[in-house]
Amino acid sequence: MPGEEAPVHPLLLTVPNLITLARICAVPATVWLILQHRLDLAFLLFVGAGISDAIDGWLARAWNARSALGALLDPVADKSLLVSVYVTLAAVGVLPDWLAILVVFRDLVIVGGVLVLWVLGQPPAIRPIFVSKLNTGVQIGVAALALLLAGFGLAAEVLLTIGIWAVAATTLVSGAAYVTATLRRVAGAEDRTR
Repeated sequence: MPGEEAPVHPLLLTVPNLITLARICAVPATVWLILQHRLDLAFLLFVGAGISDAIDGWLARAWNARSALGALLDPVADKSLLVSVYVTLAAVGVLPDWLAILVVFRDLVIVGGVLVLWVLGQPPAIRPIFVSKLNTGVQIGVAALALLLAGFGLAAEVLLTIGIWAVAATTLVSGAAYVTATLRRVAGAEDRTR
């Protein structure tokens, strides 16, 4: 009938998905705050986004509200926030530019590997490995620490330096692990087609 809205699939507009969408919307706000040198507010928004990540995951499990959309949006929200924060913190001189480049490059290599597997007709089952989870945790911790220190005028240079090198190491190791796994999968596919 005219004037009636089409029904929306119930798994598209779940509370966890709405929280994830709000986290995606926090990305440009966080970037803008950093560029405006309001790192104190950017820190609070970043921490709020992190808390929302935990909440939407818990709600999806507790309410049995998992969805394909949520499974797709959650890593997009996480990665877009992390990559944007690293690039922007490097742009304002809070984190080294080489670290931001490394973080972005690793993600581009992983996405490239996924695309290669799709083209070869082997869509990968995307499951984060332990070192990747560790890398994400370290990246989040260092981004939060950098925002906290710069935003509130605190000093912990040694701790931040250790964190920067931990991000670099886990980024390299996790990137290498994904590349190795992708190469093995491609080689295995070639062996099966011979």
